[in-house]
Amino acid sequence: MLLPPSETKHPGGRGPALDLAALGAPELTPVRAQLVDALVGLSTDVPAARAALRLSPAQDGEIARNAALRTSPTLPAIERYTGVLYDALDIGSMTRAQRRRAAGRLAVGSALFGVVRAEDPIPAYRLSAGSALPGLPSLRTLWKPVLSAALGGSGDLVVDLRSGAYADLAPVPEAVTVQVLSERPDGGRAVVSHFNKAHKGRLARLLATTTAEPDTVVRLRALLRRAGLHVEHRSDRQLTLVVPAGAVTR
Repeated sequence: MLLPPSETKHPGGRGPALDLAALGAPELTPVRAQLVDALVGLSTDVPAARAALRLSPAQDGEIARNAALRTSPTLPAIERYTGVLYDALDIGSMTRAQRRRAAGRLAVGSALFGVVRAEDPIPAYRLSAGSALPGLPSLRTLWKPVLSAALGGSGDLVVDLRSGAYADLAPVPEAVTVQVLSERPDGGRAVVSHFNKAHKGRLARLLATTTAEPDTVVRLRALLRRAGLHVEHRSDRQLTLVVPAGAVTR
């Protein structure tokens, strides 16, 4: 499963400083190193960093985080990211066996690292998919040639829960995507916006911890339905999770 990252991240950490060689998908190391160098260098010019990263003066702490990318402590990626989706995933409440399964199944899309495995040790940083770094091509131009191959080369069923901007960095043509819709009592439906993340977080938790190993979209759909979810198979590569309107905010 490919999860979206979050702009907010837990500070600090308990692991050693960033070691790009310790991250999964080593073929991404050259681009990762290029972007780390660019962010650290950009941090020496605070006004330029604010403009490139779309930050306000109140967010200068994010620039300081980038300045310390090479030396600050790390956390497993699955613990670094915060927000609605990660609250619903609730990695901290998993048993040891569940966390082992989650470690083998979860990965997070990243503008800085391309993709990281759940247990990859990373520092806090600030770089979003829409950022434009001075002197470099767009992030999509940098990532697509190497990242698409890395994401699609496992041969496993991939469930892509990334948001649009991160999916655009490197699409995975064979991945299954999930749309979340709310259904009103009159039968009308609407796209879920903010709480889309919460429902995707719960979905990720279910798929990360189940003992089942669905290897096709049909078996994936069956697994989700057995778990009590209203899932429709809209196309070969898209599932729709339908949530009653009253459950959208829960």
